[in-house]
Amino acid sequence: MEILLVEDNALIGDAIVGQLSASGGHVDWRQSVVEAIAAVNEQSYDCVVLDLRLPDGHGLSVLSHIRERNGITPVLVLSAFDQMTDRFAAMARGANAYLVKPFSLGDLEYRIASLVADTRRSPLRGANQRD
Repeated sequence: MEILLVEDNALIGDAIVGQLSASGGHVDWRQSVVEAIAAVNEQSYDCVVLDLRLPDGHGLSVLSHIRERNGITPVLVLSAFDQMTDRFAAMARGANAYLVKPFSLGDLEYRIASLVADTRRSPLRGANQRD
């Protein structure tokens, strides 16, 4: 499974990369809006794990770019923002799931697996999705 992780916190990023890599996933870790958009333009992913607060902008701009480029790649938003308005904003832009920090790495892994499985079963699956 190819996963794009967009997270600027080194401790959180290291923990997520370690957990997902140990389970056999390949994690492409980027730490800014600019890096994330470049990664999405270069490669397709099975899932994107996206922080909202990034050093060079808001993660919602990355989410909008992903949705303009590819309508079905699942996006799981990670955020310390726990207000319902933040969740609604992310979901309105096309996020598939929203997980509030702090979170369990096991829960994150389960949600990613569920999102990817749902997307693979979808009749709307695009050509860039892996079998």
